[in-house]
Amino acid sequence: MRMHKTLILGLLLASLTGGTIRAQDAPPASDMLLATLWTQRAVEYKANALTVFALARIRLDEALADKGWTAAPAEQTGDFRNLPSAVVLDVDETLLDNSKYQVWMMRANQSFSTKTWNQFCAAQVSTAIPGAIEFAKYADSKGVKIFYVTNRGAETEKDTRENMQKLGFPMGGNVDTFLMQGEKPDWTGAKSTRRAAITKDYRVLLNIGDNFGDFDDRYRTSEADRVKAFEAGMPYWGKQWLMLANPTYGSFDTAPFGHDFKKSRDEQRKAKWDVLEAWSGPAP
Repeated sequence: MRMHKTLILGLLLASLTGGTIRAQDAPPASDMLLATLWTQRAVEYKANALTVFALARIRLDEALADKGWTAAPAEQTGDFRNLPSAVVLDVDETLLDNSKYQVWMMRANQSFSTKTWNQFCAAQVSTAIPGAIEFAKYADSKGVKIFYVTNRGAETEKDTRENMQKLGFPMGGNVDTFLMQGEKPDWTGAKSTRRAAITKDYRVLLNIGDNFGDFDDRYRTSEADRVKAFEAGMPYWGKQWLMLANPTYGSFDTAPFGHDFKKSRDEQRKAKWDVLEAWSGPAP
């Protein structure tokens, strides 16, 4: 009888201990969980991406037929009607799915750092956004040069090229079509200087991205100024400019706290709560 009670007590303690271990192994709470789950697992996200790239084919054909069409209104100057055609494509979360890095950050309770990001790029495990390869190949088949204007650092160019080549993206032949951040002194996180470099030799037909900064250098301004800049570009949205959904990160996420990364996570989170509009709730 005593042995039986001892066995039961041992099993109970083992169960409790196992439960404690499992609780300790659980990933910490993260603001990114639902957004990352959506981009990595949701068929709704896949359908959204396919829809954008299907529209991109339609707009590309329209642009090819209209020599006055440009997707770089601020940079495309002079007589560009007879220049060769090109499209400007962002890379991360536009062509490449990097949700594995997001999941690693959540599980490890880490924030973005250039060091770990570059290590992720070196692993070359990014996959293609649904519809991205097919659109890139379609544009290439039409004789359109594809420029990858990315804010990945210049030090990641080799890994980025190899990752995208393995996936089947067009590489550009004898033209350097990978325009990385920091590759030249004035190629900063703002992309206008890189678009300007392209428009010297090409008519830009489309610009496709997932962040306001892929289209407008005023992306790191206040929320009110971002809205004004967005509205100023209204004639281009859905036509020359196509946006993919990315709820996991971007300038939308940092605008509420003034893009001030010195603020703590709690301060950042409070700033986000403070800008949200809420229903007052049911009447008493």
